[in-house]
Order: sequence, then structure tokens, then C-alpha cells
Amino acid sequence: MNSAAAFPPPSAPPANMFGNVPGYEGTVAGGGGGFLPPPMPAEPVAPPQPGPVPDDWNIPSLAEDVAQEAFKSFASAQCCYSKAPATDGVITNMEPFNTYRYRIETFTESRSTEWAHKPYEGEPADFYMQTAPRPWEIQATPPNLFKDHTEEIRVPFTSSIKECHTCHATGMMQCDDCKGGTACKECWVCNGSGTRLEERCNHCNGTGRERCDKCDGQASLECETCKGKRQLLTFIQIKVEWVNHVDDHVVQQNSGLNVDDLRSVSGKQLYKDSQYLLYPLMGFPNPAISEASQRLIQEHQAKYPQSSRVLQQRQTVELIPITKVNYKWKGDTHVYYVYGNENQVSADNYPATCCCVIL
Repeated sequence: MNSAAAFPPPSAPPANMFGNVPGYEGTVAGGGGGFLPPPMPAEPVAPPQPGPVPDDWNIPSLAEDVAQEAFKSFASAQCCYSKAPATDGVITNMEPFNTYRYRIETFTESRSTEWAHKPYEGEPADFYMQTAPRPWEIQATPPNLFKDHTEEIRVPFTSSIKECHTCHATGMMQCDDCKGGTACKECWVCNGSGTRLEERCNHCNGTGRERCDKCDGQASLECETCKGKRQLLTFIQIKVEWVNHVDDHVVQQNSGLNVDDLRSVSGKQLYKDSQYLLYPLMGFPNPAISEASQRLIQEHQAKYPQSSRVLQQRQTVELIPITKVNYKWKGDTHVYYVYGNENQVSADNYPATCCCVIL
């Protein structure tokens, strides 16, 4: 049997028939239609208003026993650290270096179109039965605000039925292991030689070939594109992406702790404001927070509406506890930090480490 004739090569996907659908002129066969600019608001949005500023800025001082326990837990979790400094070290001084973290979140929705298909399973072909809704007219609700999520939605009245372009409506494709033909492949035991250790290969009886186990000797497999249905339902698909864009500003705290360490912890929430569009935080006791709020809000409101629809913005201020702990162990002074509500520990110069080799 001529396997090339039985299984002609796949053709290109069906030609695009959606170019004249209003609102979908950019949708191309085999690829995405790209960015769809969001519609302008029907009415001007009222300017956002400033929110209240809290007056409680204090975090209780970290107790010495809490700092000690946090240090012990940290040392126990490190495979190459001796527990002795954390267990026997004596705390000599504790200094608070609490710092503020300002965070802005802009939750957006963007849409793009793409040509899509699926195995035909009897669905109605509704192309041109009615006018297809335009991309931003299709209802799509995010499951949660400020959570990234993606959803793909079939556009109504764009579905049509086509023969499968991969298998030419046969429902089958040539097996890519044995390449069709005799439905056999090279024996894996003797590598096709027919002999092993100068004797006839028992696995293939000296033929050098064995039955293809992928297609069970049939030389063909069910078409992966149409799943053997022979036909495809083709349609326009809207890809809706909800993305939460986050930026932080941490006020310099001069403790010596790396600012990047603070990304993994939380603090005491002092302020929270959520609106469609935010107003910069004014009158904050630390001017650096007010400046960061104004700068980041301007950046977000200038950047994201250009490519997506802004659904909500949120700004928060946290007071993150940081305690610098000085302790003595074996006559020398050392330092570690306890930070965040989680009492995380940073001890870059831990005085009792060893070199571990994990095999």
C-alpha cells in the first residue's frame, strides 16, 4: 500500500470566512486577530474622591522570646545550619525599623479574537443566522476582582462546518511511529539487525522488525484534530484576559535588611481604598508614601487604559514590622532580622554553617 497516497499531507486550515463579520475584520485563519481596543465609556466618569487617612500607625514591639523562637525555627529549617547559635545565643539589643509599603493594583480586562475549531459533534452551524455580537458586547464576568484569569468564549452566529484539513475528512492519520506501510518498526532489542550477541534475536525472530505498538499494527491512528469525526466546527473565539497589575513602593528603612525580602511578607494594613479610578493618597504622615501614590496612580492610569478596560483600582498602605536583633554567641556579636507579620528571619552571616553535599 502506498502510505503517501492513503494519507496525503495535512492541508492548511480552512480559509478565513470571518473577515466581513462586523467587528471581526482583523480575525485571520490560523492565528489571532490581536488587540481589540476597549470601547470608550458611554458617559464621563465622575472624578474619584480622596479617602480618609487613618491615625493609628503603631505596631507593638517584638517580644524577645518571640524573636528567639523565630530564630530557632529559621535555623531548624536550614539543612546546613547548626542550631547552636539560635539556641545558645544571647540577645543583647533589639531595634525596631518599621517601614511603610504602598501598593497599587489596577485590575484590567483585555480581549482578542482568534480563529478556532473543534471536532464537529452535531452542534448547529449558526453562521449568518443573526448578526454576531461585537467583541465587547459579549458578556464575560471575572470570577474574582484582582485575580488573574483567562476565559475563551465562542462567538454566537460565527460557527460553520468544514471538512477536517488535517486528515482530509478521513478521520485517520498515518502512524508517526511506523510511518504506515507494513505497520512495523525497527526492533528495539537488536536495533534492526536481527541478531543479538551473535545469535538470532528472539524478540523479533531475526527479522529486525516488530509490530508497531502505537497503532497496534494498523498503520494509522485516529486524527488528533477531528478525533475521528471527519468534520470540524469552525468559529470565532474571543479570548478574555483579566490581569491584576501590581506595583509596590517600600520606604527606605535603613536597617540593613534587603528590601526584596519584604516581598514575601505582610504587614499591618493601615489604609485601603478601592474605586474605579483612584485618587492619590494625600496627607500621609510619611511624604514618601504620598509621593509614591501620586506617581504610581498617574503611571497606571496613563498606561493600562490604552490596551485594556480598567475595571477597578485598589491602593493599600501597610506598616511592616522589622526588628534588628543583636546577639552574642561564643563571645562574638552577630545580627539577624525578624520581619513581617509572619516573623520571617534573615541571617545572611549565620555563624555556624557547614558544606552539605546532597547526592
